Amino acid sequence: MPARADSSRSPDHATFAFVRYLDVVLVLATAPFVFLAHMPRLGYVIGAGGWLVTRFASEVIKRRAWAAQTTRARAVLHVTAILGRVWLIAAIVLAARFGGHNSDGITAAVIVLAAFTVELAISVVLRDELAAGAGGPR
Repeated sequence: MPARADSSRSPDHATFAFVRYLDVVLVLATAPFVFLAHMPRLGYVIGAGGWLVTRFASEVIKRRAWAAQTTRARAVLHVTAILGRVWLIAAIVLAARFGGHNSDGITAAVIVLAAFTVELAISVVLRDELAAGAGGPR
């Protein structure tokens, strides 16, 4: 009976993956609306592309951090993932601004901010499941 209760509480793998990467899904699902509404395309492309690259690069670094043998290596990799991502996102928004117009920079910033907000909310809600999946402590 307890095993059944646990299996009913844990979402299946596809649903968990969808929820875990909901920020990525929303960034990609926004594309048709941006292009049909004639919003700043360059800003969207740079913001969305930059978000996707930094999102998955951060995932790779965090997985390596949890697999590291020493606490120092884990700490260095986690700090690298966090600070490196902040600097890259700032550079992406600036690249959109100076590669296009003010509106491109604003569009890139809005895309990144919205995606970050969704990712943060999901990471708070699914904290235990994400830590268990990454090999970290619960």
